[in-house]
Amino acid sequence: MIPQNLTTITIERRDYGRRYSELPVDLIDRDGFEIDCVGAYARPTHYDLRPGDIVRWRDGELVIEASIASVERSSDRIRVNLAGAHPLPPDYFYY
Repeated sequence: MIPQNLTTITIERRDYGRRYSELPVDLIDRDGFEIDCVGAYARPTHYDLRPGDIVRWRDGELVIEASIASVERSSDRIRVNLAGAHPLPPDYFYY
């Protein structure tokens, strides 16, 4: 079996704090991310993701930060569009 890289993100909400730590996603780039719920217990409606939430993830040695612009849900997939993606300073402590 070939090991797969697990891509995870952290979500924070203003005036709330950390919403998700190490949330696995199927695809991510600076424009958005996707979570495929086919065969999973969690459904797209189970994820509490809102416009304005802050998303952070590692891209190699960089930590990227963006905000959620919009959330689209289907019966088996959630697609989140991001805005303002930018790298954080090298000395940013991710955890």
